[in-house]
Amino acid sequence: MVDVFAYQSSQVDWCEDNFQFSENVAEFYNMASNVSFFISVPIMMYLWHPYAQKRNKAVYLLWVMVMLVGSFSAYYHMTLSYFGQLLDELSILWVLAFAYMLWFPKRHLPKPIKNRKVFSLVVCLVALISTVLSFLKPVVNAYALNSIALHILYQITLELKRHVLINMAAIHGITLFAYFDAVYEIPETSPEVKYWPERWGYLGLPYLAIKSKDSLKKTC
Repeated sequence: MVDVFAYQSSQVDWCEDNFQFSENVAEFYNMASNVSFFISVPIMMYLWHPYAQKRNKAVYLLWVMVMLVGSFSAYYHMTLSYFGQLLDELSILWVLAFAYMLWFPKRHLPKPIKNRKVFSLVVCLVALISTVLSFLKPVVNAYALNSIALHILYQITLELKRHVLINMAAIHGITLFAYFDAVYEIPETSPEVKYWPERWGYLGLPYLAIKSKDSLKKTC
């Protein structure tokens, strides 16, 4: 039986040459690239503070989960272990599932499902089943991720009528779904997608800016 924690026990090996700089790090550059998660997530949590206070504080948990994606991805590329591969893929699955629970548009809910609470339970159950099956057969998670990605593209197309690499995709996807949610649920806040730093324009980090009469301010 293969040791799932052993180095290079994963069936996937990326194009980067292994152990170039250290006998303890399989893919240095792929591992190091995950530093971006630890830089961008705290910034995004700060920028999203007004939205979280007004609409849903659970968004903080989502950003923590995104940071976990970076942690697990770094571990996976450091070891190329089977266990690291599972952590990497499953963390992405749960981020997407949690985003679904928070922001899937009410008007697009399947007819048998009456409210978001029931929908969230269904999504959680599906993600849990996929997680268990992934330990038996990893390809299950690949199918689950591909299915969710296609559905997200479909939902974005419905909302924006146009199509919109892992960290930036998560940031933009989360911002878009939060925007859709805010437009319908808290329209009085005049939600708007902005970018930080502003001078970078679309090359910056997107976040949801909202306005309100009681103008929420961040307190330290």
